[in-house]
Amino acid sequence: MTSLPNLDQLNPEQLRALAAQLMQRVESLDQTVETMDKKIHRDQTVIEKLTHEIAQLKRLKFAKRSEQLNPQQASLLDDLIDTDIAAMETELQALQTALPATDKKQKPKRTALPAEFPHTLIHHEPDNTHCPCGCALKRIGEDVSEKLDYTPGVFTVERHVRGKWVCDDCETLIQAPVPAQVIDKGIPTAGLLAHVMIAKYADHLPLYRQESIFGRVGLAIPRSTLAQWVGVTGVQLQSLVDALRDAVLGHDVIHADETPVQMLTPGAKKTHRSYVWAYATSQFSDLAAVVYDFSPSRAGEHARNFLQDWKGKLVCDDFGSYKASFELGVIEIGCMAHARRKFFELHATNKSQLAEQALRYIQLLYEIESEVRELEPDLRHRIRQEKAVPVMDALHAWMITQRLLVHDGSAISKALDYSLKRWTALSRYLDDGAVPIDNNWAENQIRPWALGRKNWLFAGSLRSGKRAAAIMSLIQSARLSGHDPYAYLKDVLTRLPTHRANKIAELLPHRWQPA
Repeated sequence: MTSLPNLDQLNPEQLRALAAQLMQRVESLDQTVETMDKKIHRDQTVIEKLTHEIAQLKRLKFAKRSEQLNPQQASLLDDLIDTDIAAMETELQALQTALPATDKKQKPKRTALPAEFPHTLIHHEPDNTHCPCGCALKRIGEDVSEKLDYTPGVFTVERHVRGKWVCDDCETLIQAPVPAQVIDKGIPTAGLLAHVMIAKYADHLPLYRQESIFGRVGLAIPRSTLAQWVGVTGVQLQSLVDALRDAVLGHDVIHADETPVQMLTPGAKKTHRSYVWAYATSQFSDLAAVVYDFSPSRAGEHARNFLQDWKGKLVCDDFGSYKASFELGVIEIGCMAHARRKFFELHATNKSQLAEQALRYIQLLYEIESEVRELEPDLRHRIRQEKAVPVMDALHAWMITQRLLVHDGSAISKALDYSLKRWTALSRYLDDGAVPIDNNWAENQIRPWALGRKNWLFAGSLRSGKRAAAIMSLIQSARLSGHDPYAYLKDVLTRLPTHRANKIAELLPHRWQPA
């Protein structure tokens, strides 16, 4: 640093020049300090962001994934709750000590086995019914216990005998026609086809595993034959799936969600990421159904092609592929669970007090939803207006205030921005009792795919992916309607070959009645 000259030896003009130089240096230092402050703030934001991401990744890898708050977490509204609990536990322990002791223990009750199961009686009697003293023993009663047995892979053979009848005079031959089957001239019955479909698409057993299971009971059915059965059955069921899609799109409120599924690239020994979309009726609807749509990508055109000219309320997350539908008249319903998840992740990783306070507000909204879940839409709407609207207004005001106090780019600012930017969509459920608060219903319908891809790993082609989506639509919809998927599919495959096309809706899961 250059030393200053002797000020006593300088004339006024030199003093003014020196003062100007000093002012320039001060301004330069101020700019440097301001630049360094900005850099420090930017670096701190990046450090906070990376620290949050690292903690989140560690939680995903090592910690539990439940999004429930720790029940031992103290409430922000009452710091004395732990004290009250301790006092009540002490009083309860004192009361229990004062009660007279008893040695009687209640014997646990076992659920009775179904009476419709076949029963085999096995008697156990002593070999000798004479007492050692020589007298004959007298039977005074019995003890009965039941055990459950299972015999896997029990196959039966249907031998169809078609008599031939001829007239001796005109030599006319009469014979009963061959019963219509899903696979003509094939060996599988509707029951066997239904078993293969359920094992593959409900129990997620690939065909090579089914081939091995059949082989263990002495039945050699090549994997190629099983694949042929699956392909033919999928084609036969497609008209029913199309009718199910029309039934779902006939409702004003639909849930939508998507999940990745690997698909084998044609002509290459590698896979690429495809997607399966789930479109489900609302949990408040009188129809419980879901339709899956398999697509080679996550582009918005696939959602638009499925929905076509449907105009209603779509419950979904903030995925961009739905934006084109919103521009064409579809009304967006936001998912409160996704908004909550942002704060939960922040609270779980950094123990953020602001995130916990947001979670407490949202918890109040869900407590109101648990209260109105079983009510009629009009009553549900009225209670939401009375109880949920004030909570939403308070939450919105709190978020706006907190957003002004936190730095841009921080983890809490991103969580706040996610909700504030989507507040209109998140609030629409308050104005319609038929609309749910979140999209968890659709996420539950995606779970069969999340389980299945761990077993079959990837779809062999786009066609096989679409076939899986079609058959799984029927299976999952049958479950939602309270049916046994095997019983439903067996009956449908039995009746489908002779069922009139204009009455195909009678075989939909929500309208199906066993023959």
